Amino acid sequence: MNNTEAQTSIVQRSEFGKRLKASMDLYGPLCVGIDPHRKLLAKWGYNVDAQGAELFAMRMLQAAQGRAAAVKFQMPMFERYGSKGFAALERALFAARQMGVITIVDCLRGGLPTTVSALADAYLKPDAPMLADAITLLPYYGFRSLTNLVGDALENGRGVFIASVTSNTEGISLQSAIRQRGDFPGQTVAYGVAHAAQNFNDGVEGMGSVGLIIGATIGQWMKTSGVDPSVFTGPILSPGYGWQGAEAKDLKTVFKGTKGNVLVTVSRSISSKGPEISDLAMATESIALDVRQALYEAMEENDKEGVPEPPTHTDNDGHDPALSAANLADGHPPVSTPSTPHQLHPQQVTQHQSYNRFLISDPNRRSRII
Repeated sequence: MNNTEAQTSIVQRSEFGKRLKASMDLYGPLCVGIDPHRKLLAKWGYNVDAQGAELFAMRMLQAAQGRAAAVKFQMPMFERYGSKGFAALERALFAARQMGVITIVDCLRGGLPTTVSALADAYLKPDAPMLADAITLLPYYGFRSLTNLVGDALENGRGVFIASVTSNTEGISLQSAIRQRGDFPGQTVAYGVAHAAQNFNDGVEGMGSVGLIIGATIGQWMKTSGVDPSVFTGPILSPGYGWQGAEAKDLKTVFKGTKGNVLVTVSRSISSKGPEISDLAMATESIALDVRQALYEAMEENDKEGVPEPPTHTDNDGHDPALSAANLADGHPPVSTPSTPHQLHPQQVTQHQSYNRFLISDPNRRSRII
């Protein structure tokens, strides 16, 4: 491979990460989950069939466009309707591409290399019938079983998210198990998955294209898992926020010290507000703001370690004017959103730029946070 070919390969292999990061910088770290549950279809007044799932998906897409960084399709909820369900997913993915929305297909597949290679033909190559920007994978046949598929994704400018520490409570017993042989002996299964994924991102400038799935509900098992999200440079897809029980404080615990690479996926907390697109859009915007603020504070919390606290500005009576009765009239203290370099340690400025840009660019949005 000559230098030109090598350079082209590097560009292709980093393409998904760069596109996703640009979308996250613009719209925030929210991924809208498109999960056409039977109960939701019935609640929305749709038939519980492939057509209902497709109509559901199209409305969720309209609500997400321009308000979230990406959408995630729950593939089994389309697959349950057989060939008609696959056709519905195919049309929804086509619509998302036309709308310029980044798509993730949550297929959570794994298997022998010869088997999973077919997934690239289905989802990741230019002529794929259900072309998506990324898919989710399970590594429990051994991470090397995914190597060729990951390579296919990267060479086609696509990405993958690989399960590492998932949001279901029973998953930790497997993911925290100690590896007895092979790669990373003495480390946890989750650690090995995260380390192997990071190898694909090493040498990539900015955010990589090989991501992890790390649940927002796993704070109590962080040490047990052996995984440190703050050192991972690919995207992190995080389910569990909202309907599954995770709150802003959980995001701040799990993702302390991360650098703007966490994508929080939320589905039912948004779709439960449907079917009106205006209501779905309002729910999307509200949750996007909450998630962005929580992850901003997670980054900021790590930066505070070793950095002196800025002086508190007080009036002549020793009171902070920001905590006056007028400012607390809505029952919530104002949230600090530093927007100028003098309020930050020099090392903080770069990693906060994308989040700050959103917080200060739209006065109406910022006032809703404050």
